[in-house]
Amino acid sequence: MSDRNKRRYWVNGMVALLAVFAVVAGTSASAQKSPSTRSSSISIGPTVTILLDPSEPAPIQQATEDVASDFEKVFGAKPKIVTRPEDAGQATILIGEQSQLPEAMRPSGLTAPESFSISTHKASWNAKRPTEVVVLAGADLRGTVYAIYQFSQEYLGVDPMYYWTDHEPARRTHIEVPASLNEVFPAPVFKYRGFFLNDEDLLTGWAPGEKKDKTGISLDVWNKVYETILRLKGNMVVPGTWIFPDDPQIALAAKRGLIMNQHHAIPLGLNVARWPKNVPYNYTTHPEILERAWKDAVATYPAHQEILWSVGLRGLSDVSYDSMDPSVKGNDKALGALISKAIADQMRIVRAAHPDAKFVTDLWQEGARLVKQGDLTIPPEVTLVWADTGYGYLQDNGQVAAGQGAYYHVAMMNDRSNQLTEMVPVDRIDSELGRYIKAKATAYLLLNTSDIRPVSMTTKAVMDIAWKGLPTESAHPANDFYRQWATEEFGAKAAPAVAKVYEAYFQAPAHFGTPPLEYGDQLYHTESRRMMLTYMIDSPIYSVPSQAPKWEQPRIAGASDRATEKAWLNTTAAKEIQQCDDALPRWDAVWKQALAAEPLVTPSRLPFYRAQVLAMIAINRESNRTLLLISKAIQDAESGDSAKAHQEAEEALSALDNIHRAEADAEYGKWKNWYHGDWLTGVPRTRELVEVFAKFLEDPSTPLPQPLLWNGWEGYYHIMHYEGDRSADVQ
Repeated sequence: MSDRNKRRYWVNGMVALLAVFAVVAGTSASAQKSPSTRSSSISIGPTVTILLDPSEPAPIQQATEDVASDFEKVFGAKPKIVTRPEDAGQATILIGEQSQLPEAMRPSGLTAPESFSISTHKASWNAKRPTEVVVLAGADLRGTVYAIYQFSQEYLGVDPMYYWTDHEPARRTHIEVPASLNEVFPAPVFKYRGFFLNDEDLLTGWAPGEKKDKTGISLDVWNKVYETILRLKGNMVVPGTWIFPDDPQIALAAKRGLIMNQHHAIPLGLNVARWPKNVPYNYTTHPEILERAWKDAVATYPAHQEILWSVGLRGLSDVSYDSMDPSVKGNDKALGALISKAIADQMRIVRAAHPDAKFVTDLWQEGARLVKQGDLTIPPEVTLVWADTGYGYLQDNGQVAAGQGAYYHVAMMNDRSNQLTEMVPVDRIDSELGRYIKAKATAYLLLNTSDIRPVSMTTKAVMDIAWKGLPTESAHPANDFYRQWATEEFGAKAAPAVAKVYEAYFQAPAHFGTPPLEYGDQLYHTESRRMMLTYMIDSPIYSVPSQAPKWEQPRIAGASDRATEKAWLNTTAAKEIQQCDDALPRWDAVWKQALAAEPLVTPSRLPFYRAQVLAMIAINRESNRTLLLISKAIQDAESGDSAKAHQEAEEALSALDNIHRAEADAEYGKWKNWYHGDWLTGVPRTRELVEVFAKFLEDPSTPLPQPLLWNGWEGYYHIMHYEGDRSADVQ
């Protein structure tokens, strides 16, 4: 029997049983609607059953298994999943797309894609007793999945971020659901919304998947990532940075019901960071090579994968295309015209295989500049997406228009922003995404989460907005969000104090640039390492390429002459002494606030508090102190006070040890070795170099470090190691 016939048979069976119930109930039908004859709530306990059509698609079946596990967390027993109405218990959860449900239980108002409802009904599927039914229905597949997870969140108390927050629901003997419940949830505010796991060093180091799954991160963890996206009402994912179209996590995303998307640097999924050696990458002189590579990438995706295609043209690794092609270098009009041609050719290639394909283009860096100048025109059938620069400020300069979208970061690896901790204030998130909602630029919202766990709070803030928009009744939505998050994660008693900690935290760091940008955890370490190398080594310092083909050569970082580098060092040391010294009392104050709030936290939530709040503050506070001390040590050493400089280097080592202790506290339970993969920010590498620097201050003939900036290379060596020597297919 085909799946369609099985579904028709299953629905017809339910309809027949409902008809029997109508005859048996007869004259009492109207009485059942009366509050006097029907309890005001349905009591659901450990004997609840879940009724699911066995031919429902895999994503709905997987979400059903998840909610069954949620029931087990609450009641201590996993409910039985039944496939026949007559096997349903006295209280039953019925799950299905609205079109597959019996008409008497079919919700009204689910006309928009991905809308869903939670409602209650009465049925007589069992001759011995009536059945109280909670119906979880969606307008479509994903709407049904959202109904399942919304019920779990709203009635079972399951945190949609539970995997990252370790927040288990309270144990109960039963829950109450209103007997007259008919809750309808409209379509999400942003049409496409989901995660981009970018610069995924912590996840790779913590849960490597190379040996078992032939991917960088284990498939078990990818499955939890996808579950999180769906619990937050997301519908798409970019599953990694430099990946191939047949990586195992891509097929897994389809099984979970997520749309595949690509980021701006790999249009159509072409992994240009694995471009083969001695093959020209030039769309002016050899367009046929890139077109073959794009066709091969499109053909490599799993059959029937739902894909939102990213189009555009950038260079090898994440750089502007004009760095690869002398014919357009320094000529924005020519560059814009060539990108326009590439987009048209990419759309033609995709449509040859997928006539109904949908397209987006992310205006990263030069893309935004070219569009604002009028040098790049995007076809109307391509969703234009504006990006921020890693600090939460979107780069449209007020030009955003209806039908467009946003590419947004709450973490970013750029040597200056945040990778290990939160650093995008929620009021900025509200303001920027609020602008887009007001402009009706809600076609797309891709959230760069990096490794998720360090930015779990702002991840939830963005995804809440993506689903339901901004709260309209609040005068201070960011402060309200901090308090709500603190209440949910740390308990009502701690919430007011913890909310104030978050407010003070985002005010604590030093700032630079216009608009003012926060010092992120990477800046302290990138700057400290480069300053120490510049002080100790007269020869040029080299940068080892990271997000690039293996055959690319190291390049000089900064200037090649000693005088220029020395001038940079002296200027930077003076600047950082002022910046970090000004920030020091703010960091000390927020640290004291956080310690004062700790005794108020619900005891079971203390491990997460120490990871999400105390470790976050300690990493920034002690990193700020490290940069301040290294800057002072260099300045004192230059003035001849080597003893004082050495003492400051020793104090910097102490600050870095404080970071290690805070991180160790955050590695409880399943998070053991979480910071093992800190290759990109590189706190351990900073400490190694400070040790050498301290010895050098005492004895300049001490063995020198290599004149290399290589933390990016080390990170991507591990992130991409599972790919071996594979290259992009250009044949």
